[in-house]
Formats: sequence, C-alpha cells, structure tokens
Amino acid sequence: MSGSSMGVLFKVTTWGESHGAANGCVIEGCPPLIDLSEADIQTALDRRKPGQTAFASPRREPDTVEILSGVFEGKTTGTPILLLIRNRDAASSAYDNLRDVFRPGHGDFTYLKKYGIRDHRGGGRASGRETVSRVAAGAVAEKITHAAGISVLAYTKMLGGIYADPVLCDPDTVSVKQVVENRLYCPDPDAARHMEQALEEAKAAGDSLGGIVEIVVRGCPPGLGEPVFDKMDADLAKALMGIGAVKGVEIGAGFAAAGMKGFEANDPILPPARFFSNHAGGILAGITNGADIILRAACKPISSIEKEQQTIDIHGAPAKLSVKGRHDVSVIPRIIPVCEAMVQIVLADHLLRQKAVAG
Repeated sequence: MSGSSMGVLFKVTTWGESHGAANGCVIEGCPPLIDLSEADIQTALDRRKPGQTAFASPRREPDTVEILSGVFEGKTTGTPILLLIRNRDAASSAYDNLRDVFRPGHGDFTYLKKYGIRDHRGGGRASGRETVSRVAAGAVAEKITHAAGISVLAYTKMLGGIYADPVLCDPDTVSVKQVVENRLYCPDPDAARHMEQALEEAKAAGDSLGGIVEIVVRGCPPGLGEPVFDKMDADLAKALMGIGAVKGVEIGAGFAAAGMKGFEANDPILPPARFFSNHAGGILAGITNGADIILRAACKPISSIEKEQQTIDIHGAPAKLSVKGRHDVSVIPRIIPVCEAMVQIVLADHLLRQKAVAG
C-alpha cells in the first residue's frame, strides 16, 4: 500500500490496522547519538490512548511501545528505528454486522472501490487507531526539534460550536500549564466545562461532535522550507490533512486573510528583524521567517454513531445502520497529540534538510 510514508531525510512509514496484531512505524534518517528510550515515547502515547475519559472509546489499550531496532545502550545508532505497539483489546466480533454494509462517513466504500477488499473490523488501516504510530514517531522527531530550541503546543480552540476565550487561547501567551489543566486540553476552563456538557448531550443522543485544534510552534528558526513544492506551509498542511478526521487547515490568518486588504494582511517588519504582526503564521514564500508558526486543524465529528443512518449494502441495496461498539464522541482531545506529532515530524525533516543545504 503506497501512501504510508512521509518525509525526505527524516522518513516515517507507519503500518498496521485497528484490529490487527499490532501497529507501528519505521523511522529512517534519525541522526545517531540521540538519547532515546521507550519511556520517552511512552509519555506521548499515554496522552493519546483510549479509555481515559467518559467521551473516549472504552477500548483498553496499554499502548506499550517496544523499540526493536535503531537504538543501542540508550542512544540512536543512525540506522532505521522500528517501533512496535501491540493491539491488546480488539473486540472484532462487535463489527460482524458491518461486514456487508458501508458506514456513512467512513472509508468502507472507497477502500473497497480502490482495493477490491476492505477490513470491516474497526475500519482497518483507515481507523484512528493507526495514529498511535504517528504519535510514537513524533516523540522521536521531538528529540531533534527540542535540541534546536523548537517547541510545539496544540490545544482545543473549539468543540461542538463552543469556542475558547480568544484571550485565554492567544497563541502569543497560551501555556502548557493552561492546556493540561483539564481533560479537553482547552486553555479556557469555563469553555471546557461547556464543551464537556455538549459531549454528554451528544453521547446521550447517540451522536458526535467536531472541533478545531490550534497548534503553535515556538522557537523555529528562519530559513526552513523547500520551495516550490515542499514549502513549509504546504508540508505542514499535508501532514495535518493526512489525519483522518481533519477536513481543513488554516495557517496564520487563514481564510480570514481573504477578507483583508493588502495593507492589513501584510506583517510590518521592524528592526533588527522582527514582525509587528503575524498574519502570515510564521511562513513567507514557503519558508519560515522566525515568528511563531500558527496552525489550525478543523476536525469533523466522529463517523461511528448510534443514531440510525441511511446507507447501502455491498450489493447496492438500501439499508439502515446504527453503529454500536466502542467509539469516541469526539476526536478531541485524543487528536491533540496526533496533531503535535505530525508537526514535529515535518519540522524534524526540514531541520535535517536545511542542515544538508548549509553543509
């Protein structure tokens, strides 16, 4: 299956399915002599694993990572790193009634059309379970970006139509401490309480909710990005759009820039080399300018819902479907570490590419 790899010098290939024996990734191009342990990766995986809130899938996966290659005596060797996360709590029988019908909003129909076969158990490769591999790879990428002074912070900006206070989630001032103070990773505690209420109502109704994740990259040096087809903004947008639930990405002012005049949209440059505003989101002409990179990812509601929906079976006959089983009510907050990981992977790749250019 093509399309399972990303990156040029820091290359990540993920593998595995929702109800297969395991998920994992192969990382090529990681420099040698970087301190790396399973505990480093586990910290990131623990933020993403299911069963941690009443709104997350009750699937009980320990998500314990195993490093099978590329690390010796606690340091990377420069050879491919293989990470393995075994599936321990797959309940495949819960999906038996989905063998011959297509779930609205899922990849059931399109996977069958493309490959002539599909794994109906939890969506197979198209399941959100696959993102466990991305988070593991992102933890390795963070070793590279952290050494360069870069930090990545993602948080909930909106969930179910409820927005966080723009002052509290201002990208210039939002802190890790604010984000981790509640289960939804929302910098606004009052908004988080309203979001949880909305999730409870959606769960009771057999429905789901979408939301917006905002990501702030701080400390990124100017000069990263490879015009014209591997621009930093293009690669970041592709990475975030590669997450199954993401349906839109904004950078900087995003769609609001379309309603601005040029004088409003341009970021004045002040001596010695700083920007008065950041409508560009830290990227000009596909190259980082040294300002914070600001990204937003619009996430659709979870497709697996108990509310009865209209669909067809594999023979094209009409059918009604109510999806049972263990599912999240929203991808938020579990998608937060996934967004961070995808951004970390892109940044690590471009740091290594710039190092190659500079010699």
